Amino acid sequence: MTDTIRKQASRLAAATVLAATLGLAAAPLAQAADPAPGAPAQLAPTELSAARGAAQSPSVLDQLGHFFARKGVPPNQSLALSPADEARAAAEAAPRLSGDTVPVYLLDPGFVAGTPGAPVARAEFTASKAVAADGQVASVWTARQGAGWRVVNIATGGDETDYAAKAAAGGGGTAFREPQIDAWYVLRGGRVLPLDEDARKAVGAGVPLADYQRQVKQRYGDKLPGSVYDREGKGGGYQAAPVAEPDGPSLLTAGTAGAALLATALTGLGLRARRRARG
Repeated sequence: MTDTIRKQASRLAAATVLAATLGLAAAPLAQAADPAPGAPAQLAPTELSAARGAAQSPSVLDQLGHFFARKGVPPNQSLALSPADEARAAAEAAPRLSGDTVPVYLLDPGFVAGTPGAPVARAEFTASKAVAADGQVASVWTARQGAGWRVVNIATGGDETDYAAKAAAGGGGTAFREPQIDAWYVLRGGRVLPLDEDARKAVGAGVPLADYQRQVKQRYGDKLPGSVYDREGKGGGYQAAPVAEPDGPSLLTAGTAGAALLATALTGLGLRARRRARG
């Protein structure tokens, strides 16, 4: 799938879940002490370590092998590949995690509303890049549920870790995503700077944090929880879907695109259509 198609799919998905995105009901991930004003609190190293442990469990690596063998095509869609050939290709994929497990920050609804002290974004899940022997790349998403961490999605590509690395290499700061327009930014030195073309269209070479807040309030302020937009059900109407146990065989697939990823803050994130697939 080309980047253009991915962007178009993202915008279509985001349009149906906009209010839900800004009305995440569950609390964000547990975090360490607050950093500078505007920046999200950072996840504790112990949390990231636990998240990575879940992402690299043998059962997840096995599922990654099948994900790569099927080139990201979910199990509920037909594929010209026999079970024996899929098993062989899964073993040959030899999936492994590469690089750091990173928190994934998404635009905070409190920031949109102008709540004093609200950070620009908050951590909603973590991502670990997985690579196959043939060069395929996937992102393993892990969320805290109850007392532990569980893998909740496997997606093609590695945007989450790639943009975090790009932000670090460019001078540090916090990479975050505005999912409604699929834009990636970095908050650095009190300014919101673009990390991709969609963000560049929104903020040019960068804007002060206060200016960015005014932008997103103008875009989404009338779509927050309790708004007419929200009450009329224009946010998408996602419903909770069951989540597999950490070592369980079942996975959400592209067929669940009309349901939430899980009954947590992940509900209604405005995710890319390509990221509905789990292998």
